[in-house]
Amino acid sequence: MAFLLALGIALVITPGVRKAAFKIGAIDKPDHRKVHAKIMPRMGGLAVYVAFALTVLLTQQLDNRLIGLLVGGFIIVLLGILDDTKGLPAKVKLVGQIAAAAAVIPFGVQVEFITNPLNGQMMLLGMWGIPVTIFWIISVTNAVNLIDGLDGLAGGTSFIAALTLAAVTWQQANLLGGTGMEVVALALILAASILGFLRYNFYPAKIFLGDTGSMFLGYALSTLAVLGPAKAATAISVIVPMVIMGIPLLDVLFAILRRYQSHRPIFEPDKEHLHHRMMALGLSHKQTVLAIYAVNLLLGISAFLLTVMTTSQAVLLLFILAVVIIVAANKIGVIGKTPENITTASPQRSSKM
Repeated sequence: MAFLLALGIALVITPGVRKAAFKIGAIDKPDHRKVHAKIMPRMGGLAVYVAFALTVLLTQQLDNRLIGLLVGGFIIVLLGILDDTKGLPAKVKLVGQIAAAAAVIPFGVQVEFITNPLNGQMMLLGMWGIPVTIFWIISVTNAVNLIDGLDGLAGGTSFIAALTLAAVTWQQANLLGGTGMEVVALALILAASILGFLRYNFYPAKIFLGDTGSMFLGYALSTLAVLGPAKAATAISVIVPMVIMGIPLLDVLFAILRRYQSHRPIFEPDKEHLHHRMMALGLSHKQTVLAIYAVNLLLGISAFLLTVMTTSQAVLLLFILAVVIIVAANKIGVIGKTPENITTASPQRSSKM
């Protein structure tokens, strides 16, 4: 019922958010670097947040951690709205993201320990859990924000991640006697909110997520991961959230390596991200998005398998994934020099990093 409610709310209110975006100036104007040929409304993430928050308030039992999630989500959405309408400097956005990430700490949302994936030994973080939590939330928030370059890409990636998060948490909750099932419900509500919005955001999009949406999705997924798989005291649990968020995190990592190798500033925008390279290979806008969805789905299945495998089996799977990812990334051209058979990437509607 909660899933259907969130889906329905997102479907109903997104057209209204689209009209509001035009009225308050939350628009994306076409230029030589963007694929859309007309003015497009952004700030669509507001519909996702409203659907998620309203469904949670109507169907879930509130506790401190859930209140913290909603409060932090409100801060990140407000930050996104300001950026979508006014355009905020990068430093101001970072300060706002830190504030949103730190907002959950007093409500008990924190990485309290991590496990060594080699021997399963649990390491308590103590006060170090605060900066680790903030760093994790900010990293995923920006990673999702930076892959929002094609219609439906960030939304669909986050939808698959939310479903994977729900499946992984459900599996671990069963092992722990039901502890953590509330996170399963939250992940499914988030997935439903995204799905309702994707009706208007998939190619050809009628509204963009904007920073309002891409930052909220990254924020919500990273926070739910802290409440879910990251809290499991299993040898491989520290890796699972990273696999779930594989595409956004890897895209950022490869961008850093690529710019470091070419002696360029780390934060200098380029058009060599995964979706740029795939379109340069000849894939269409829609084909590129669907191909990345397929990779996300494979990573999601791998994340679930990691939770049911023995440690040695999980390490072998991770090794295979790492080899395949590195070889594929090198061939496509997202690491190092661009292959000779790939031309300059097609213009994109966003070049955030």
